[in-house]
Amino acid sequence: MQEWVTRLEQQLSKHLAPKATEAPDLYQAMHYAVMNGGKRLRPQLVYATGTCFGAELATLDAAACAVELVHCYSLVHDDLPAMDNDDFRRGKPSCHKAFDEATAILAGDALLTLSFDLLARANMAINAEQQLQLIRILAEASGPNGMIAGQMIDIASEGKTLATSAIETMHRLKTGALIKASVLMGAHIAGCDAETLTKLTEFADTLGLAFQIKDDILDVEGSFAEIGKTPGLDVVNRKASYLSEHSINQAKVAAQTLHQHACTTLNALPNSTTPLEQLSKKIVDRTH
Repeated sequence: MQEWVTRLEQQLSKHLAPKATEAPDLYQAMHYAVMNGGKRLRPQLVYATGTCFGAELATLDAAACAVELVHCYSLVHDDLPAMDNDDFRRGKPSCHKAFDEATAILAGDALLTLSFDLLARANMAINAEQQLQLIRILAEASGPNGMIAGQMIDIASEGKTLATSAIETMHRLKTGALIKASVLMGAHIAGCDAETLTKLTEFADTLGLAFQIKDDILDVEGSFAEIGKTPGLDVVNRKASYLSEHSINQAKVAAQTLHQHACTTLNALPNSTTPLEQLSKKIVDRTH
């Protein structure tokens, strides 16, 4: 998995290298937002799913980069004062603090646009139909029926009490949609059949919810040194989270139960899916 991360970061550095441009500061901010650490979970899911089902790494690179660029853009915008208002990300000043708010907004916009540019290029070693599938999957996951919808619900729910089902819906959109897209992009590149796609969708949906529940736990239990951002902001900002309706212990049990369900779903597939099972365990056991 570390080899995948190294490969990804080499690809990202290439795409984020300043071009002949009238706006060098923009590329500097983009590079800062992407190349300042991070778990690289979503690209790892692209690589893991694709390779489990027979795809070559070279066919997965663009999708792995694209989903990470979308994720990083969302973090840049999340940290802005109008959103989650956090001065730190990955243990360093947030993009709007390292530069300024306007530059951070434009850098996020540029990262989002670049992600689809990568998927649309002709040198991806996959056919045009697969490219269209990838663009559709990522657009749906990151747009008004996916991540952005979840972010809007999150903002609109501040200070309100939500039922567990509503919180889970928010989590599946805000965080889970991009995790599901990562799995499905890898699966489509590998040419998985409909039955396999159904199982992988169930796995990814379960994993996405587990990831966000773990995030809610870390916001309460984690330290700045561990999570690289200001802990306790959910409470300060009166955010609806899984812990709004559940204790820490209940949340931990829920995350582990979801992990077990995700692995059981994978066990129904004919291919070896050990890397995906390892990533699922890594998500629920992580400390940052």
